[in-house]
Amino acid sequence: MNTAIAFILIFGALVFFHELGHLYFAKRAGILCREFAIGFGPKLYSFEKNETVYTIRLLPLGGYVRMAGEDPETVELKPGTKVGLVLNEKEEVTKIVLDNREKYPNVRVIEVDQADLEHKLIISGYEEYEEELQTFRVHEKAHCVSAGEETQIAPFNRQFGSKTLGQRALAIFAGPAMNFVLAFVIFIVIGLIQGIPVDKSMIGKVMPNSVAEKAGLHEGDKITSINQQPTNSWKDITNIVRENPGKEITIDITRDSKKMAIQVTPAAEKEGDVTVGKLGVQEPVEKSVLGSIKLGFDETCRWTKLIFVSLIQLVTGHFSINDLSGPVGIYNLTDQVVEYGPIRVLSLAAVLSINLGLFNLLPVPALDGGRLFFFLIEALRGKPIDRQKEGMVHFIGFALLMLLMLVVTWNDIRKFFL
Repeated sequence: MNTAIAFILIFGALVFFHELGHLYFAKRAGILCREFAIGFGPKLYSFEKNETVYTIRLLPLGGYVRMAGEDPETVELKPGTKVGLVLNEKEEVTKIVLDNREKYPNVRVIEVDQADLEHKLIISGYEEYEEELQTFRVHEKAHCVSAGEETQIAPFNRQFGSKTLGQRALAIFAGPAMNFVLAFVIFIVIGLIQGIPVDKSMIGKVMPNSVAEKAGLHEGDKITSINQQPTNSWKDITNIVRENPGKEITIDITRDSKKMAIQVTPAAEKEGDVTVGKLGVQEPVEKSVLGSIKLGFDETCRWTKLIFVSLIQLVTGHFSINDLSGPVGIYNLTDQVVEYGPIRVLSLAAVLSINLGLFNLLPVPALDGGRLFFFLIEALRGKPIDRQKEGMVHFIGFALLMLLMLVVTWNDIRKFFL
């Protein structure tokens, strides 16, 4: 149960903050965002707020923000179509009822002559038994009603394509960027909780049943020398201890202003083909806000470099598709990490967030990086690529990504049962 909860929280957080980046900057640019979804497939839960429907869907394969103008708009009022109009006190159309008009009292039925729901925001037509053409102004937030479903119209100035190249690029880039921000914040929280490692000549946490605990070493002991060799840093301590596996050493310490010497025999442990000494103590840590911020920045940069190199190696063939993991693999990894406590779970979430951010920045169709690549082409040529052609490229890319996801998930399942 703990694994399932941790997996849901990690997956939900990663997708939520990624899509939140898209949503925030899209709305800031004035784009109508129809849906904010976590997951794909059948809808499990939804609610509407500020023009946007927020949904949780069944398949944990990602999420999306559906922006007006990105998908083909379904509302098309052809001449001769009979529709019902619901007007407000200003005689503006607030609802365009395409069927089941009897459910709306005081609806005015017209036969459409022409309609422009993107630019002029008008509907012209003839009411029954009337020969005079009437023109109605449509409210910019009017809804079209069909089969009981209401869809808000999207004037051109509320559509994704109406915005500047910079606004569009920022709305797309903000998703992956939020994953890096999330990882940065998580690493800061980890630093605030467990402290930041410091290179001092002293004992950090002493592990239970370790040789250090049995010898009487305590957390906070300041080490002045080992075997009469002066120690000024944690690195000095580890170097001397590693060089003496299974050999008794004398550690001179200061504890509560008292000096004492403690004899201890480092445990001999294998590291590859080399045997090294281990005391069973951790590096000393200090807690500070500034130090935690620095840790967050350093760890985010370190993991970004590591994951970026791994992605390059995947592209160049150093890794195979069998080395990739999907939701099932991440669930299994979460199961292993949960046993080590919440700090390890937070670390996993941070690393996965960076992974998601970098992966989405790859210049692959259907990913955010693919969208940004098309924006780059638009900037270079001075005009956008034909929308139908670009849409076809992204559709093919999405289909290939779904195929890749199926293959990766199948590999994860096979590994699970091996």
